Amino acid sequence: MKIPKRLQPLVEDGLIDEVEGQLMSGKEAQVFVVRSHGERRCAKVFKEAKQRSFKQAVQYQEGRRERNSRRSRAMAKKTRYGQKEQEQAWLNAEVDALYRLAAADVRVPKPFGFIDGVLLMEMITDAEGLTAPRLDDVTLTADEARAHYAKVIGDVVRMLCAGLIHGDLSEFNVLLAADGPVIIDLPQAVDAAGNNSAAWMFERDVDNMRRYFGRFAPELLATDYGKEIWSLYEAGDLHPESQLTGCFEHDTREVDVDDLMTVIDDVREEEEERRALLGGDRDAGVAEAAADWRAAHDER
Repeated sequence: MKIPKRLQPLVEDGLIDEVEGQLMSGKEAQVFVVRSHGERRCAKVFKEAKQRSFKQAVQYQEGRRERNSRRSRAMAKKTRYGQKEQEQAWLNAEVDALYRLAAADVRVPKPFGFIDGVLLMEMITDAEGLTAPRLDDVTLTADEARAHYAKVIGDVVRMLCAGLIHGDLSEFNVLLAADGPVIIDLPQAVDAAGNNSAAWMFERDVDNMRRYFGRFAPELLATDYGKEIWSLYEAGDLHPESQLTGCFEHDTREVDVDDLMTVIDDVREEEEERRALLGGDRDAGVAEAAADWRAAHDER
């Protein structure tokens, strides 16, 4: 096929030997099957911001760290430079997540490099060597559903132990490879410790998987791994090999309203005292400044 414009520089630099064809085109990127160093790989070409239908939601980006203070200020002020850097940070997010998760033994496509908005990564195939299908395109037996569900739950645990949450996990971004489920599409990966919506997003990811696999093994619909895993994470007790039950006991104790109101009143009183103290300091400062001005005026 004719070499796409975005892939031409990689061909010229010898990173891609041949472009075999386009694999898919989605809201975030186009994916091509290529030959690279004698192997079949994927080249994911990210679309420019104005061409993407999936917006860079603030909810996903909250908690992502930016070490360069100048870049961080520009991004916050949404200057032209800041918008450009924000775009680059968004594109880098999936690459960083893939390297981080591959190191944590999460089954994701192995990354081989990121050049000029093009991500070279492992080609995921099925048992026949063909392009692996998405979960949404397959029909499973009950036993297969149970085994694959256990594998995905193990991977989301390892992801969380590595400090990340997929944020958009569903049957549409999990491929069924020869060795089992492979999690893909991570540009919106969420910082577990720094995002206020992390718990909700994590439970949504797990619930999406529960509902999908529950179509083939209905007993899986009764599991509650999301809340169980998150409670262990919050307590600092979650590990890659944590033994899970799929059960979670919800706190059904009644709230002591009187005790709660006492706490609220105490906080309110502390805040009023703090404001009064700050006001007193401010008034004293104003009086002192006025006295200095009058003394200087009298000297003149």
